[in-house]
Amino acid sequence: MKPLAKRTARVSPSPTVRLGALVAEARARGEDIVSFSTGEPDFPTPAHIVDAAKRALDEGFTKYTNSMGIPELRLAVAAGAKKDNGIPASPADVMVTPTKHGVYCTCMALVDPGDEVLLPDPGWVSYEPMVRLAGGTPVPVAADESTGFRLTPEAVETAVTPRTKLVVLNSPSNPAGSVLSRQDIRGIAEVCADHDLYLLSDEIYEKLVYDAEHVSPACVAGMWERTVTVSGFSKTYAMTGWRLGWLLAEKRLLAEIAKIQEHTLTCCTAFAQKAGVVALTGPEEPLRSMVSEFRARRDLLLEGMRRLGWPCTVPQGAFYLFPRTPGPSADLAERLLREARVAVVPGSAFGAAGEGHLRLSFATSRERIAEGIERIARAL
Repeated sequence: MKPLAKRTARVSPSPTVRLGALVAEARARGEDIVSFSTGEPDFPTPAHIVDAAKRALDEGFTKYTNSMGIPELRLAVAAGAKKDNGIPASPADVMVTPTKHGVYCTCMALVDPGDEVLLPDPGWVSYEPMVRLAGGTPVPVAADESTGFRLTPEAVETAVTPRTKLVVLNSPSNPAGSVLSRQDIRGIAEVCADHDLYLLSDEIYEKLVYDAEHVSPACVAGMWERTVTVSGFSKTYAMTGWRLGWLLAEKRLLAEIAKIQEHTLTCCTAFAQKAGVVALTGPEEPLRSMVSEFRARRDLLLEGMRRLGWPCTVPQGAFYLFPRTPGPSADLAERLLREARVAVVPGSAFGAAGEGHLRLSFATSRERIAEGIERIARAL
């Protein structure tokens, strides 16, 4: 048979998706696994959001929508972005899309073969494969323990070459929960302006901030025209399975990005979009409660890291710890799953600078966090 496309040979399967599947299989066999591996809130989707989806279904709102999203959701997204983050977006600057798909669409629309894309290292596992699928060259830029896992303007400036096209930011970050300061954002914005670069800002954890301020690069003077902002409902509203989010960009940029969505996804699920409107405009108490609980879980897991003797930068956002651990991270993660029945993600999955670390998600109950720490302590 003829060979398959070369583009897929250049990327590997997602290690976090694979690990999630292994945990699910083990649980299906009746094994008791404490999972620190999942980037998914364990809270139920708030009832008022679920009820909105039910109403939409009952009303027969189950057909195609405009590829860009229903008008009331685009209005709610734009209003929230302007009010909360100072982004000068109108509803016409919004595309409703699953957040991950928004990142992919941006790479496909902006990156040509040979273009270099600067990525935080360590960084989310899917950035590099998406750049490669677009034909680009991923360039890891150190955002390691020495800077509190922050991508600094100085590191970005040093990595720029004549082939650089796009800079990717993720704040709060996966895997370390780091939050870029306003000074960091302004400095990176200046680098982008000086070298005529585009910027992709992944802000999916924007509402999960504990000891810091979230700043959107698109609010910085002169950055709106060169910034693509993606965010969504998955982490903030415990809606991971709804596959719903949004992308903000100036109209010229958005028109090109939208072509990718039109020829792939077409549009997001209709009744889920109705629920999205209610999520953005409804009561905020479920979000505040979730953030408060995440903070308590973070502190509990940090205390566990101290007991284990694993140095750990305190995350200012998201729901991950990224402690420094002994030995190769993949070997340790495999050992903990086999001997302690505890699932963690090896730091090497997030880039070369992630080696020597493990990612632990505290998106699980306090009881399971305590049990997981005890199991790790016994195994080691």
